[in-house]
Amino acid sequence: MPQRPETTGPFLPSVESLSTFECPEWFRDAKLGIWSHWGPQSVPRYGDWYARNMYIEGSDQYRYHVRTYGHPSTFGYKDLGALWKAERFDPDELMDLYVRAGARYFVALASHHDNFLNYPSQLHRWNSAAVGPGKDVVGLWRQAAHARGLRFGLSEHLGAAFSWWSVNKGADATGPYAGVPYDGTDPAFEDLYLANDEHFVPGRRTDLVAPWYTANPGWHRRWLDLVTEMIDLYEPDLLYSDGAPPFGVHGMQAGLRAAAHLYNTSAARNGGRNQAVYTQKDRSSEVRRIGVLDVERSQEPALSPVPWQTDTCLGGWFYDVRAVYKSPAHVVELLVDVVAKNGRLLLNVPQLPDGTIDEECRHLLKELAGWMEVCGEGIHGSRPFGPGVEGPSGVVVDGFREDRVAWTDADYRHTRRENTVYAFQMAWPQDRRSIIRSLGPQTRISSVRLLGAGPVEHHQIYPGGELVVDLPEHPPTPYVNCLAIEVR
Repeated sequence: MPQRPETTGPFLPSVESLSTFECPEWFRDAKLGIWSHWGPQSVPRYGDWYARNMYIEGSDQYRYHVRTYGHPSTFGYKDLGALWKAERFDPDELMDLYVRAGARYFVALASHHDNFLNYPSQLHRWNSAAVGPGKDVVGLWRQAAHARGLRFGLSEHLGAAFSWWSVNKGADATGPYAGVPYDGTDPAFEDLYLANDEHFVPGRRTDLVAPWYTANPGWHRRWLDLVTEMIDLYEPDLLYSDGAPPFGVHGMQAGLRAAAHLYNTSAARNGGRNQAVYTQKDRSSEVRRIGVLDVERSQEPALSPVPWQTDTCLGGWFYDVRAVYKSPAHVVELLVDVVAKNGRLLLNVPQLPDGTIDEECRHLLKELAGWMEVCGEGIHGSRPFGPGVEGPSGVVVDGFREDRVAWTDADYRHTRRENTVYAFQMAWPQDRRSIIRSLGPQTRISSVRLLGAGPVEHHQIYPGGELVVDLPEHPPTPYVNCLAIEVR
C-alpha cells in the first residue's frame, strides 16, 4: 500500500483545514486554459462515453461498435484500447498553437471513467505506456507546457468509474448474441473492467449513472492510490475531479486526502506556501471553500467574489465526427463573460486518435490568437470591475446549456488592471457610439482607447457620469471589441 504523506504539511484532510486554501495569484491571472480530453475513447471518433455506451444494446455507439469492430463479447474495450496509437502526436506543435491562442495553463487527461491511465503507472497495467501508444502521454504534455512557461494540470475522472463501468457485465437481450456475456465478465481482465457487478442494471438509460460515486471502500482506496501516484509523478499545479471530492467529506475522505496531498506537496516545493489548485463541482458553501468551483458547460449567473472555472469543449469531449463546433465568436463571448465574473475558461480542443487536431479546431485557434493580439490586454492579469456585467442580456444557466446570447450594443463586460478599466462591447453599435453607464459620476477619465485602433473621442454626461465614445467606422476585430478607459 503506498504511503499517504498528506498529513505532512500545513493541510490536513478535513474541510476545516482545507478551507484555509488561498487561491494562488497565477490562477487569478490566468484566464484561459486548454484541455486535452483524449484517450482510447477517441479511436472510434464517435463521441463521449463511448466505453460505456458500446456495452448498452440499442445505443448509437453500440450499433456503431458492432458494425465497425464486432460484438462486445468478442471485441471489447480492451481491444479498442490497443488500437489507440497516437502516431502523429506532436505536443510541442500543439502547445505552440495553444500559447498563441492565449492559453496560460494546460490540463491533460490522466484518466477518464474507463479506468485507463494516460501515463506509465506502477499500479495499473492498463496505461498508455503499456497498451496502445507506448508513450507517457501526460509526461509529454507536461514537458511541452513547462517549456513554454504554462502551468500544468491533470484531470481525473476515476471517481465514478466503479459505477459507470458496470455495464460491461451485461449481455444483449435480443438478436444473434442474446444472452452472450460481454467481455467485461472475463476474470482475466477484471483489473480493467472492475469487480462491479452489483452496479449493473439491465436497460438503464445511457445518460444515467447511479450512484455516481460508489460506497465500495475498496474502490475508495484504489482511487486514492492512483491519484496519489499522479500527484507524485507530475506535481500538477491543478487537479480536476469530475464531480464533488470523492467520496464525500465523511468516512475515509479520499478526495480530501488527495487535495491535502496536492496542497502539501506544492507547499513543500514553494517555501511552505501552496501554489496548487484543486477544482471540483460541489457548490455547497462548505465544500467549495477547499479549492475552486468548476462549472461544467455552464456558468455563474453573476460576479463571484472568489475565483471559479468553467470547463467546456469546442464540440464533444472526445472526438466525434458528428459534432457541431462552437464558432470563434461564441468562444470569445464565453471567455469575456466568464472573465468579467471572476472566472476562467478551460477549453477542450478535441484530438483525433492519431494525436492531431482537425482544420476546424486550427481555424478556431487562429481566430482566437488574432483576437488575443487585439484584446488580450483586458483579459490576462485582470480583475473584475464593479459588478462585471452591464446591459440587459446574459447567459442562460440551465444544466449544460451553452446557447449563444443575442447580445445588444448596450451589453458590456468589465475588467480592470490598475488604473485601466476595460469595457468589452458585446455587440458593435450600428450608430458607432458606445454609452457606458457603469463608471458613475465620481470617475474621472483621462483617455479612452479602442484596442487595436487607438485613441477615440469621448465625453461624460452628468449628473450620471455616463461615458459616451465615438467609434470608428470599422471595428478592429470581427468579434467582441474592447475600450481601454484610463481613470484617475
